[in-house]
Amino acid sequence: MPRPSARVVLVDDADRLLLFSARDKAGGSVRWFTPGGGVQPGESHEQAAVRELREETGLTNVSLGPEIWRGRPWVTVREGVAYEVRQRYYVARVPECDVDTSAFEDIERAAISGHRWWSAAELAVTSDVLRPAELPHLLASLLRDGPPARPIIVDG
Repeated sequence: MPRPSARVVLVDDADRLLLFSARDKAGGSVRWFTPGGGVQPGESHEQAAVRELREETGLTNVSLGPEIWRGRPWVTVREGVAYEVRQRYYVARVPECDVDTSAFEDIERAAISGHRWWSAAELAVTSDVLRPAELPHLLASLLRDGPPARPIIVDG
């Protein structure tokens, strides 16, 4: 079953990227990923990105930039149903701010173990799992060159 998703590459004035974390219960590794989630029926990817950002960060006045990356489809299984996740990533800039996760849905509360703002240098040296996998390079390129003319295909 297809599952369209929208994610936000949220960068603050200090050029730091907001990522959420989840711990792999089996292996104990930590995975970091951008805010975002599934597109609801009747909703555009852009509308989903803004809604997810509001729900996951408390930010309500964010101007969404262009789609910058498009994830290669991957499969996840929830409650016995296999979903093919198809992610679109949008960029947004915000002033330095605190993150309010009080509007998390139950599934987010259960899965997300934390959040933090990352510099490109910190991403480049972490041993944690990053999604998309090429995140250190992608962020450095985005900060240096700005948004690409067309979305770049990424893993994860």
